[in-house]
Amino acid sequence: MNETLTRQIADFVQNVVNAMGIELTVKIEDSPEATRINLEGEDGGVLIRRGGEGLQALQHVVATAFRRQLGDDNRVVVDCNGFRRDKDAEIKQMARFMAEKARSSGMPQEMGPLNPYERRIVHIAIAEDPTVSSESIGDAFMKTVIISARQ
Repeated sequence: MNETLTRQIADFVQNVVNAMGIELTVKIEDSPEATRINLEGEDGGVLIRRGGEGLQALQHVVATAFRRQLGDDNRVVVDCNGFRRDKDAEIKQMARFMAEKARSSGMPQEMGPLNPYERRIVHIAIAEDPTVSSESIGDAFMKTVIISARQ
C-alpha cells in the first residue's frame, strides 16, 4: 500500500477518535499481511470493552470509507492497545489446537461462528500445516470453519 493512502487512513482514524472525545495516539505498522493502524493510550478501554465491539465498528467504518482505494489486495487492521494482536494470537492458537485434535481423532473440528477477519486468520494458520485443511460453511456474515485431517 502506498504511503499517501496509509497516511490518509491514519489521519482519518485519528479524526474519528478525536471526534469521539478519546485521547489515543495513532501509529502505523506495515506487515506483509496488512497495514496495522495501532491506537495507543489510556482511553483505549472505550474501544475494547464488550469484546472489542467499538474497535470492530471502527474497523468497519475504515474499511467502508477506503474500500475503493484499498481494492482487494490491500488490508488495513485497526488495533487498540494490542487487543487485536492478542485476539489474533489466541485464534491462531485455537486453530492449531483444533488441527491437532482433528489429526488425532480423525474427526472434523468446528470453530465458530467467526467473522470474515477471524476466519481468514484460521485459514492462514491451517494453511501452514499440510496435514490438515479448513473450509468455511454457512451462508451468513458469521460462519463456521471446519478443520479436517487430510487423508
